[in-house]
Amino acid sequence: MTYATILVNLEAGRSNTHLLEAARQVADRFQAKVIGSTACSPIQVLYGDGYAYGDIFEQDNKEIEREINVAEAEFHDAFGNRSCALDWRSAVLSTSLSDHLSQEASRADLVLTHADTASFNIARQVNTGDLVMQAGRPVLVVAPGTAPFRMERFVIGWKNTREARRAVTDALPMLKKASQVDIVEIAAQEDLAAARDRLDDVVGWLARHGVAATAYARLADGDDSVWFDSMVAERDADIVVAGAYGHSRVREWALGGVTRTLLKHAVRSSLLSH
Repeated sequence: MTYATILVNLEAGRSNTHLLEAARQVADRFQAKVIGSTACSPIQVLYGDGYAYGDIFEQDNKEIEREINVAEAEFHDAFGNRSCALDWRSAVLSTSLSDHLSQEASRADLVLTHADTASFNIARQVNTGDLVMQAGRPVLVVAPGTAPFRMERFVIGWKNTREARRAVTDALPMLKKASQVDIVEIAAQEDLAAARDRLDDVVGWLARHGVAATAYARLADGDDSVWFDSMVAERDADIVVAGAYGHSRVREWALGGVTRTLLKHAVRSSLLSH
């Protein structure tokens, strides 16, 4: 398994420099084709008193066209001196951005997108949680920042769930090329011995795929997401690998959880699968 094609979701109306740096690194490492994609939703205006909003729509259409052209130029500038195959796609949508990008994901092995920002703009910014749930592909959520994007040190957040098993399988191409792989499970006191056994099984499975990993079973004490984040910082991870929404998604949004932390408070990039 490899990443033969990657899909990069550029956000219109903002800089995509750090995202494109990550895409270049992935494309170079796996000799992958790169599909650049951006999409916008037009302004939604309610009509009243027979007033015509033609000027508003015309201005919005011009702004959408400008933003898409800027994103396309940014994409081609980022890959201009590279020999990888490129494809560009753009769309103006009546459906949600996550629905559209999930359909586009059928063309790729891996999707790259920005982490969610505090100023969520549904006309320009994809809902990353929805994308992860719908894509049927691993999603590499690229954290903001100016530091170089790296793919050397990985921390796997483990629970023996379908989502976590899927995420580790999806991450194998990166894990095989990594310099450090740690796998962490946070468990209650009464489950700690069983957690160590589970981790030994995963370490053995990874070894048979050529990945040397170190396992850590940690005692749960309070908020799992806080403990996991401290472990990730301790291991100085470049990328976190995790199954998204291992519990009810509604419960995670209401009560917090590792998935929410990775999406909404991204300090490091994460590879998520559902």
